[in-house]
Amino acid sequence: MKSHKENKGERSRNLTITAMLLILLVMPAIYFLGCHAADSPRSSSREQNPAVDTALDTSYSLRAREYSISPHPALFQGQLERPHNTETYDRIDENKFHSALKDPLSTFSIDVDTASYSNVRRFLEGGQLPPKGAVRVEELINYFTYNYSQPEAGKPFSVTTEVAGCPWDPKHQLVHIGIQGRKISNENVPSRNLVFLLDVSGSMQSAQKLPLLKSAISLLVENLREEDNVAIVVYAGASGLVLPSTSGAQREQIHSAIDRLSAGGSTNGCAGSQLAYQVAQENFIKDGINRVILATDGDFNVGTTSQSELTRLIEKKRESGVFLTVLGFGMGNYKDSTMEKLADKGNGNYAYIDSLREAQKVLVKEAGATLVTIAKDVKIQVEFNPTQVQAYRLVGYENRMLQAQDFNDDKKDAGEIGAGHSVTAIYEIIPPGVEWDQPGIDELKYQKSPKANPETPGDELLTLKLRYKQPDGDKSSKLVFPVKKSNAFFSDASENFRFSAAVAAFGMMLRDSSHGGTLTLEGVQEIAQTSCGEDTEEYRKEFLRLVQVARKLKGARKQ
Repeated sequence: MKSHKENKGERSRNLTITAMLLILLVMPAIYFLGCHAADSPRSSSREQNPAVDTALDTSYSLRAREYSISPHPALFQGQLERPHNTETYDRIDENKFHSALKDPLSTFSIDVDTASYSNVRRFLEGGQLPPKGAVRVEELINYFTYNYSQPEAGKPFSVTTEVAGCPWDPKHQLVHIGIQGRKISNENVPSRNLVFLLDVSGSMQSAQKLPLLKSAISLLVENLREEDNVAIVVYAGASGLVLPSTSGAQREQIHSAIDRLSAGGSTNGCAGSQLAYQVAQENFIKDGINRVILATDGDFNVGTTSQSELTRLIEKKRESGVFLTVLGFGMGNYKDSTMEKLADKGNGNYAYIDSLREAQKVLVKEAGATLVTIAKDVKIQVEFNPTQVQAYRLVGYENRMLQAQDFNDDKKDAGEIGAGHSVTAIYEIIPPGVEWDQPGIDELKYQKSPKANPETPGDELLTLKLRYKQPDGDKSSKLVFPVKKSNAFFSDASENFRFSAAVAAFGMMLRDSSHGGTLTLEGVQEIAQTSCGEDTEEYRKEFLRLVQVARKLKGARKQ
């Protein structure tokens, strides 16, 4: 028979086991209810808005407010942990060569985004080669300014063309197309109505996200004028207005609102976007600059989260005359593919901020190009002369390609040019008589195969056409430029031509392009060194350093 002491100990053990089982059963239910409450809609007022409460750094956190009790991490480990790296990039299928006889028209939208270059820099400086999808060659090229001539009076931009040899395939040639947007002095910049749409969700906590974001937008605030207005909308699980539209003269008030921002909670970018556009429309400045500046890592995880729904929302909002700038921050969960599409559909531009120096470049030194649109829906169409060009391919711009008929369709959206922006495009062409490894097709049965026009001017290589609209216009204007053939050697080409070709080759090598030819990274470095030209900000010098880093990383990968 058990003693009284033994019975007492057994009852105690049974009670302990029962209590532990109850905890294991009840805690998941509590956690589920807390999560369900976090996803429920909330009022936009500060008293009931966790996004505003968190952003303004109140005494309790968003997560504490959303959950009445927090389960011990060990109970749900594996359910809550994210993969270490969930960055997403769209696949890029590199442009191929097309027959100038059978497919003479090449049509695309211009692209002034620069995010890919600074993101590639982030990877290289972190000791790794970038994913192929992160390398958009046109954005690497357009990260740099080029010494193009300013446009004539009354024109929004100038056009420069040049033809010379190809450094990665001596039998081919390159056609360099440069567009230079009209520069506007600071005193002539129209009044600005800016709405910062800031992601303050939990994913923005790291030093390279919200802290860098706050420092970045503070740089822009220092350059605001009395006639400029700025508002701040934040979003996490819900959205809220942290700062109503305020004159740029009230810098202390604006900086105070920025300083109090802190991160926490989930990410409902859709709700934030709707509120930001509403604020922009309520404070719309006729003949001024009306723009939403979205700063985020792109990791939208509650509310409307699909790319298609988000882009449809932005497409609808752009009809109001409010343009969009997208600033990307951070790493690990960075959603490049989403942010590029939002900028594209929002009549905007897209930059990646990896340092305060990059913020200074985008938001201060190039503020005109970033914020002041001088022409929208800019399209390029090139018609190649098949008597002078056997085949051609556009270097980069894969996700900007248009159908031939889109060129004359004013309803078709295209890219924008900002004040002072330069846009560069490069075609690689194969002259007649040069071997081209391209399978042929059978003779057509129901129509004649195309033939070159014998009356084509013999010295014309191609005809370049551009269409653009005024920032507030609906009808496009067209410009036409014939481009003559040239036998110039690559070494005799301009610095603009040679440096842009070096950057293009660098991008192709990072992507392991099948069109890379015989040029090496060492060759890229030699070309860039001899074509840096005037480099007051030392961006081209930095490019040389990145080429060296890539050489070491590619060399290490082969070992």
